[in-house]
Amino acid sequence: MRVFVTGGTGQTGPTVVAELVAAGHTVLGLARSDRAAARLASLGATPHRGDLDDLDSLRRGAENADGVLHMGYGGDFADPADLIRRDRAAIEALGRPLAGSGKPFVSTSGTLVTVAGRVSAEQDPPDPASVAAFRIAGEQACLAFADRGVRASVVRLAPTVHGPGDHGFIPALIAAARRTGLSAYIGDGANRWPAIHRADAAVLFRLALEKAPAGAVLHGAGESAVTIRSVAERIARKLDVPAASLTLEQAAGHLGNPFLARFFSLDVPVSSEHTRALLGWTPKHATLIEDLETGDYFTPEASIRAEEIWSPQP
Repeated sequence: MRVFVTGGTGQTGPTVVAELVAAGHTVLGLARSDRAAARLASLGATPHRGDLDDLDSLRRGAENADGVLHMGYGGDFADPADLIRRDRAAIEALGRPLAGSGKPFVSTSGTLVTVAGRVSAEQDPPDPASVAAFRIAGEQACLAFADRGVRASVVRLAPTVHGPGDHGFIPALIAAARRTGLSAYIGDGANRWPAIHRADAAVLFRLALEKAPAGAVLHGAGESAVTIRSVAERIARKLDVPAASLTLEQAAGHLGNPFLARFFSLDVPVSSEHTRALLGWTPKHATLIEDLETGDYFTPEASIRAEEIWSPQP
């Protein structure tokens, strides 16, 4: 299959591109810079110049493909309306050339669109009041193509996609612990997050392209419910600092970012049982806690990278 991929040079994208190429697929990857083009070429993909706001480029990429995988997402998170507008426009541009073809179109969302405080399944509707509600419009735009002759599906990724070079939420927690000498959780720390290893996510995206039925919502969660306290305590042991409970307000100061504090207070477990049964997907790689023990999370470079990404700019 010739697959047009957006987001192929992000944190998860290179592993996905490599998985597709290894499985015998041909990858055409959106590249907005020479550096991105070189990265895609090194993975065995063919660069396709453009960006997520270049709708003509997106359309041409989809026209020349047997399937589309949309992982790219961009914009100012302080302006959710603009995030929604841009993502919906990109999805429409990618999906229209596929109408009536029966070709696969896989888009990406997050499990944080689900209802907090209970284990959510794939069939459960997203929560308009969720912290990631700005992703719902994109989900709906993609799935609407299932009624237009497209094998459209959505992969909701866990909030932590862990593995080498991770610069997401968990490195921010480690960086704060290294900086302050305290590994923190909020309240009793019993709130739960799903997690997935990057290599398992890559297999899931490939399987979605190959055989997910039209209209499928898939949960990219290798683990359903990792407590934030268990993560904080493992960080404390690795750094030889105490682990302690903070209030939400205290955590905002500790992390240096109120946005992060809100996320680390969420209780958002999900099930991926339907996804596993539907696609024959079996996560095989390290759990989040195992990755904290054996991965590269505690290198000074990892904390420097996290501080650069998550610290508020003056």
